[in-house]
Amino acid sequence: MDAIRLIISQYLRAAWRRRWLGVIVAWLVCGLGWVGVYSIPNQFESSARLYVDADAVLTPLLRGIAADSAPTTQLEIIQKTLLSRPNLEKLISKTDLDLALNGPSDRERLLSRLATEIKVSPQTKNLFTITYRDTNAKLAHDVVQTLLTIFVESATGGSRTEMENARRFLERQIQSYEQQLRAAEKRRADFRSRYIEVLPSSDSPNVPALESARSAAQQAEGKLQDAAVSRDALKQEVDNTPPMLVTDSGGLATAANGQPVKTKLQQAEEDLRMLLLRDTDKHPDVIAQRKLIESLRSAPGEAPAEPAGKAASGGRDAGEVRHSVPNQVYEQLKVKLIEAESTVTSLQRQRDEAVAYRERLEKVQRDQPGLIAEYQNMDRDYTVLRRNYEDLLGRLQSANIAQAADTQADKVKLQVIDPPEIPRLPVAPNRLMLVSVVLLGGMAAGVGVTVLIGQLDRSFSTVDELRSLGLPVLGGISILGLVPLRLRLMSALRFGAAVAVLVGVYGGLMIHLLRSAALI
Repeated sequence: MDAIRLIISQYLRAAWRRRWLGVIVAWLVCGLGWVGVYSIPNQFESSARLYVDADAVLTPLLRGIAADSAPTTQLEIIQKTLLSRPNLEKLISKTDLDLALNGPSDRERLLSRLATEIKVSPQTKNLFTITYRDTNAKLAHDVVQTLLTIFVESATGGSRTEMENARRFLERQIQSYEQQLRAAEKRRADFRSRYIEVLPSSDSPNVPALESARSAAQQAEGKLQDAAVSRDALKQEVDNTPPMLVTDSGGLATAANGQPVKTKLQQAEEDLRMLLLRDTDKHPDVIAQRKLIESLRSAPGEAPAEPAGKAASGGRDAGEVRHSVPNQVYEQLKVKLIEAESTVTSLQRQRDEAVAYRERLEKVQRDQPGLIAEYQNMDRDYTVLRRNYEDLLGRLQSANIAQAADTQADKVKLQVIDPPEIPRLPVAPNRLMLVSVVLLGGMAAGVGVTVLIGQLDRSFSTVDELRSLGLPVLGGISILGLVPLRLRLMSALRFGAAVAVLVGVYGGLMIHLLRSAALI
């Protein structure tokens, strides 16, 4: 510890002996440093804050209807490519920076410097800042303002240009597909008109015509067999039904088997009784039935009476009169039989036509086996063309809606929150800090020079330093002469005044800088 104290005291004594050299060095360093600080040109900064967002209402409404232009992604791309070479070239031409260029090398250096010094920093997802520094305050403002204009033009005009190009491309493709579709339709129609009997029907495009013809022939054969069975049954029933009925006066008609058969009048009267149980006398059906009964009663329906002997031989009373009337059931069966015969004849004709059509198709199928495959290929090409054509039409409508949203509804929202302004105060260099650093550096340089020179001095300040060499020292003269106290005080005052003046100059510089920065 004593050794350290001794060394420090030696340094201090050496520095004090050369204090004026330290003051001179401190003044030189501070003077040169302060002149250098003031010679640094001012840097003016201009900035702008921009808020960019897609329409929060319109974008969800158009999702799935209009073409999604992904405005958020587009804005991110524009933000990242804002400092691209084409945009910087445009910036140089608009701000007249190219007037001071002397050649291509100067332009390249300017482009590199602009790409480095212009800062585009995002603050949030939709908010970012454009910043630029320059020694010319107006130029800094012009650069930021021009970049802001380029960004807005790129965000609004770029997507519209791309949408217009896409719409024109779709229109050209639609015209091309329309021509191909019309040609395919004509080929398909001509082919179908030539082989309409062989090709599948439009109702069942997946079922071959030959299969349909075979199925139709089988169905016709089945219907014919059913109709023939029904006709034979009717014919047998007609054969078992008597064409005439025998009736007694005042009695009921009897069939050949002895069962009573109702006449038309009796049947009508029974129907009237059934209607009266359900309806009133004013009902239209009741009135019509009464008129029918009256017409039956007035109509002559009696047949010539049979001889009395014949009637008597039949076991009936001599006063009874027999009549023969047509059997209505027989007549109805005859009508049904005629209809059944007509149905059988019609079904036979349909069966023959279906068989002939089937045989004709089988012949064509044997003669031209690749006809159906050719038509299927043609129909498949037509279907693909039509589907692509309809898809292109739908995409064109989506592009039109998206373009209308961009041009008429401002789908992308751009808002300049803080527009750029011409800066009045520089932001760099920080002269307050630099002046203080120069003062500290000057004082450190003064002290360091004195200590360094003291280390280079080969003289001995004390007897102990001399004895440390190992030489015999008899003694030392402690006092060579007393310096007057007044002189020592004057020397200390002069040194203090030199240091105080240096600090005062520093204080004056600080006040000047604070006033220049409008801080005081």
